Amino acid sequence: MMRWLAPVRGFVSGLVLLVGLAPVAFAHHGWGWASDELDEMTGEIADVRLGNPHGEVDIVIDGETWTIEVGQPWRNERAGLSEELLESGSEITVLGNVSEREGERLVKAVRVTTAEGHHDLYPGRIPDSD
Repeated sequence: MMRWLAPVRGFVSGLVLLVGLAPVAFAHHGWGWASDELDEMTGEIADVRLGNPHGEVDIVIDGETWTIEVGQPWRNERAGLSEELLESGSEITVLGNVSEREGERLVKAVRVTTAEGHHDLYPGRIPDSD
């Protein structure tokens, strides 16, 4: 009786599980953890880790280390941001969204400025950047 219902129940259960886990995956890779406002900061590069899922650059500002989340490899390349431009000890300016988590020094960069100029990772998020 109603044998067709078992596969439907399994499908619906799987779908509910996927929908329930989606916010967890999105929370890290999205922008939900970051402020809506853009902040600009300048610091000295301490460490660089480019790669997937996204690169990170540690910079020192007034003795504190901040982690700057830059783009995925393809996004960095498109913006002209390479490891050669991110030499340890050099100065960069970052425009981005600061983490809203208490005590976390993390910024999702929309633009990185090196001695070579601006590298717009997310041009659509930069006011007056067309």
